Amino acid sequence: MKILISKSKNFDKSLDILLLKRKNKIQSNSISVTNIIKDVKKNGDKSLLKYEKRFNKNKIIFPSIKKISDSIKSLNPKVKKAIDIAYNRIYKFHSLQKFKNISYIDKFKNKLEYKYLPLESVAIYVPGSTASYPSSVLMNAIPAIVAGVKRIVMINPGYKGKQNPAVLYAAKKCKIKEIYSIGGPSAIAAVAYGTKKIKKVNKIVGPGNVYVAAAKKEVFGDVGIEGMTAGPSEIVIVCDKLSNPEWVASDLIGQAEHDNLAQCILISKDIRLLEKVKIEIFKQLKKIPRESVAQKSLMNNGILMHISLEKKIIEVVNKIAPEHLELNVKNYKSFVSKIKNAGSICLGKYAVMAMTDYNIGSNHVLPTNGSAKYSSGISVNEFYKRISYINLSKKGIESLGPSVITLANYEGLAGHAQSVKKRIRRK
Repeated sequence: MKILISKSKNFDKSLDILLLKRKNKIQSNSISVTNIIKDVKKNGDKSLLKYEKRFNKNKIIFPSIKKISDSIKSLNPKVKKAIDIAYNRIYKFHSLQKFKNISYIDKFKNKLEYKYLPLESVAIYVPGSTASYPSSVLMNAIPAIVAGVKRIVMINPGYKGKQNPAVLYAAKKCKIKEIYSIGGPSAIAAVAYGTKKIKKVNKIVGPGNVYVAAAKKEVFGDVGIEGMTAGPSEIVIVCDKLSNPEWVASDLIGQAEHDNLAQCILISKDIRLLEKVKIEIFKQLKKIPRESVAQKSLMNNGILMHISLEKKIIEVVNKIAPEHLELNVKNYKSFVSKIKNAGSICLGKYAVMAMTDYNIGSNHVLPTNGSAKYSSGISVNEFYKRISYINLSKKGIESLGPSVITLANYEGLAGHAQSVKKRIRRK
């Protein structure tokens, strides 16, 4: 893992280079997905099946109700219970995010309204194939349910004709009736443009690998997507001399096992802690099934930073704008008000990112790759559109119209001015 020392002259430049290097790796894949999207847009289900066979060794795009039901029956009851607990907690927290419509009448009896309407249809992308995430079903579908979206479609790549039973159970829990065993750019294209067997949707949400993220950007404009980059994953952990190196190492590994392009960054004033964590990482790596993925992530994108000043730590965190931030320090309260850019922030030694991925209630679909500087994680708001309603009174247009005419003429828009003028009573 790279080690950066804040006192060195080229610290800021070195950090910028490392962050840009990963960003370029993510963005460079956007070109490679364009042809797949064009192919599916043109040839529909035929091309969709072609790519499923190639990338997922999968021939079953439309799993039957019986196949889904039989798969769910095989699921361990303990896993079902864990999904039920997560569902209830996530639903509770997101139900508190509902918006109120606005209705306002001014002194001229003009009535202005602002209403939140649920989207008609959304597709949620749930990563799959060799790894599956029932938690991602809940995180994407529950806010849409709370918002009142009527049609929720799940796209989830299977592997050799099989989808994960926990993912299917979570979909059933969310009452999702349209389930397609597809993934990657071809799946994004299918729900964005539609095929003979798949009706297109209004919006696509959900985390995915670098190819999925690139595909979503490609189809944006023809269909909506989240106002952020969702994936690959990231974490920044800030530690002090009281932090437990064993715990910190496990938090970094937990993020690194997601993807080769995941990024794990550790920051501390205590250089001895950094060394202890580094040793602990290599001890623990050997004990996880996804060791090779985590190791590549840590070696290629992992960074250990020794920063002696709290002010500089805050500056660096805000520059990175991480998806996940863990403030594993005694005085975390002194950091909180100064951190402006992060997807979610875990406060204190017990608030571990892995908990937030499952059943705490907050959402784990969060902005990555610096997009936390201008966007937020998935919420109920993601599944609404807002419409303004304007009802003007006769007195209202006569009182306010003259100033509108003045501005319209100033902007050179005489047609605007005339459309108002014609409605004003002639004196």
